Amino acid sequence: MFLDDNVLYALLLTLFAGLSTGIGSFIGLFSKTTNHKVLSYAMGFSAGVMIYISFTELFFQAHHSLVGALGEKQGSWATVLAFFGGITLIAAIDKFIPSYENPHEYSDTSALEVSESKIKTLPKAKLLRTGMFTAMALAIHNFPEGMATFAGALKDLSLGIPIAIAIAIHNIPEGLAVSVPIYYATGNRKKAFWYSFLSGLAEPFGALIGYLVLMPFFNDIVFGYIFAGIAGVMVFIALDQLLPAAEEYGEHHQSIYGLVTGMAVMAISLLLFV
Repeated sequence: MFLDDNVLYALLLTLFAGLSTGIGSFIGLFSKTTNHKVLSYAMGFSAGVMIYISFTELFFQAHHSLVGALGEKQGSWATVLAFFGGITLIAAIDKFIPSYENPHEYSDTSALEVSESKIKTLPKAKLLRTGMFTAMALAIHNFPEGMATFAGALKDLSLGIPIAIAIAIHNIPEGLAVSVPIYYATGNRKKAFWYSFLSGLAEPFGALIGYLVLMPFFNDIVFGYIFAGIAGVMVFIALDQLLPAAEEYGEHHQSIYGLVTGMAVMAISLLLFV
């Protein structure tokens, strides 16, 4: 089984989205302060892209494919069930990860800028455990995101690019959440960076598994189920993780401006390909 150009481009986009955790790691390890307003706006922007593309493109295309293959009634039911199945999957993954080790639990944003003298008073073993478990949690969470990016890009590159960008923005604070505790536990910037960076490899790995497992069976029904499920995953990420985090990092209006801008940019970019 060889990779044609479409598959290769889809894998590269997924790799880009996953390895953006390295950007967050770099910010956490080498920046003195974090610009919360920019981060808030960017995460709102990412949420806007995800919500808009989920309801106007992914859900619509999934419904079209499933109705065409299964008929109006059965296809509509299948679309809705797959959509909520995607939400259930990603919610279950988050549920079974302890909140203090979950990179999506933004309960205390001041932790991003804890002074070196203060954090050094925390037990190093606990910090290292937190960083390692966060890396594992992130890898588990990124697996379905990788499949989402890959499937979107494989079906339509113009759809895959904005999905990849939105997920890449979403991954930046996750990279920070992994690298900071590992650095302060070990004192080794290089080790902290690489653990964070490697946790992002779960996304292209998820894409590769999806390709190897699903490609032999890829048809309108499989495509419809995948896209409806991806729509559910992205809506959950936007509403449960990105928007709350955006509000935590900045002002309420900052995140909403980012949300609306993300939707507008997504709408215009899709219209350019009509």
